[in-house]
Amino acid sequence: MTEREKMLAGELYDCGDPELLEQWHLAKNLIREYNSLPSEDSEDKDHILNRLLGGRGDNLWITAPFYVDYGNNIYFGDNCEVNMNCTFLDDNRIEIGNNALIAPNVQIYTAFHPTNAADRFGPLKEDGSFSFCKTRTAPVIIGDHVWIGGGAVILPGVTIGSNVVIGAGSVVTRSIPDNSVAVGNPCRVIRKNC
Repeated sequence: MTEREKMLAGELYDCGDPELLEQWHLAKNLIREYNSLPSEDSEDKDHILNRLLGGRGDNLWITAPFYVDYGNNIYFGDNCEVNMNCTFLDDNRIEIGNNALIAPNVQIYTAFHPTNAADRFGPLKEDGSFSFCKTRTAPVIIGDHVWIGGGAVILPGVTIGSNVVIGAGSVVTRSIPDNSVAVGNPCRVIRKNC
């Protein structure tokens, strides 16, 4: 099993794997180019997004700056908008349904590390340094007609149902069912969204 396969399977994997580093550097270069384009240059932005993302529907709008780990594990449906300064750590799949609105400064994480330092870093090298820390992942799935409020943080393994509003500044630590308004840290459902 390759390190990429381990990564996508949610097993411990080595972030320093050459194949993963090659894709990571490609994504960083593409996103740097995307973030430096003139705001009105939609043609070049679309070209970069087509190279960067795993898949996308029609009418995707991402306001720069935007940050990713690999890019190719991110999938958007139709009619999605991502506002400025969002960070998607897509070490596993991030799937976003149709008609999603993601406010500024939203962070979506699919990667996490062992809490035990010895497991996280492994044995020290002879010179006292360590290799890349060991990582695990879990996908994040976001349904249709979802609005993620500004500054929200979505943690690995979370599924957000359809017709959901996540309040600004929320930390989403567990899945949120369809037709909900959820807020807070930790994020919790406060009412139905009819």
